Amino acid sequence: MVDQGVGITAVLSPCPAVGIPDYTGDVTSFRADGDRSFANLDMTASITNLRSTCDDSGEKVYTEATFDVRARRLDASGARTVTLPYFTTVLQGGSAVVAKRVGEVTLTFADGEERASASARAGSFVDRSAASLPEDVRERITRRRRPGDPEAALDPLAAPEVRAAIARTRFEMLIGFQLSEEQLAYNATR
Repeated sequence: MVDQGVGITAVLSPCPAVGIPDYTGDVTSFRADGDRSFANLDMTASITNLRSTCDDSGEKVYTEATFDVRARRLDASGARTVTLPYFTTVLQGGSAVVAKRVGEVTLTFADGEERASASARAGSFVDRSAASLPEDVRERITRRRRPGDPEAALDPLAAPEVRAAIARTRFEMLIGFQLSEEQLAYNATR
């Protein structure tokens, strides 16, 4: 029916969606442990300008993300170098971790400068076969239905096994700071 101008068509991309999980795009450090007051604040940093490219021309789908880290310190005296760990995680179906890597980004504050920035990149591979619907599910979704057929009134996308198959083809590449439990709790409650 789609070829006759009736219906809806959707294209599922094998490229993962790229994003920053809640509470992991910022990191705050304090001078002394246990004191979370503004007077004890040392430095804050944020991930920004997350961009991605995807090459889905082969059997392995390669996604590369680039991002900037912007930081600010309160005490601008002296030159200082700070290295912050970040993670790259690939999720399948919204919950299954299929890969995780930890990288580092290094920020250099010049003497007298409050702000520093750096760029970083991360990449991931996904099997094209894992990001594609099985042929039987594809046929079930696209099968022609004629008025009067018992299945004509049923939406194939409402079937739990079809929805589960579609969910398994969805991948996400998530990037954020590798935080301690204490840092994550701070981000969630501030």
